[in-house]
Amino acid sequence: MSAVLRHADEARVLRPIGAGDLDAMLPIERDCYSFPWSRGNFVDSLAAGYWLRVLRGGAAHGLLGYLVAMSGADEMHLLNITVARAHQRRGHACFMLDALVAHCAERHARTLWLEVRAGNERAQAIYRRYGFASVGVRKGYYPAPQSRREDALVMSLDIAARREP
Repeated sequence: MSAVLRHADEARVLRPIGAGDLDAMLPIERDCYSFPWSRGNFVDSLAAGYWLRVLRGGAAHGLLGYLVAMSGADEMHLLNITVARAHQRRGHACFMLDALVAHCAERHARTLWLEVRAGNERAQAIYRRYGFASVGVRKGYYPAPQSRREDALVMSLDIAARREP
C-alpha cells in the first residue's frame, strides 16, 4: 500500500522501503534517539516481513520519516515510528498512523499496540490525541543512561472505533 497526500506545496508519499532508504534512515534514527535502532534491527525487520514504510516528501524534502509494524493474528504492533527532527510538528506522524490504521483494517486487525517511553510525554500526547489508550506498563523495558532502565507505557488503539466516521 502506498499513500499520497498533498500538503501545501509538499507531496508526501508513504511507500515500502527501497534501495538507499536504509542509509537515509540511520542518521535520522541516531539523531532522534539516545538508544537508536541499529542497521541490524531494520534488516531483521525486513527479513521477518514486517510492514516497513518510508515517508518521502519530494526532492526538496527527501526522507521525512518511517515506520515499522509487526502483524499478529488479529492485531498489529507498532515497533518504530520516527519523523526527522527538521520535519516534526507538521502532521507526518499522524499521516503515517492513518496509513497504518488503513493497513490494519485491510488485514482485519482489531487492535494496534505500541510501547512508548514513560518519560516521552510529547509522543504520549500525540498517541492520546490520535485515540490510543494507556493499558499498562512494562517495567524496565527501555535502556536508559548510566546502565539503568526506563519503563514503557503500553498503549492500544481499537481499529474499528478509529475508522468510524
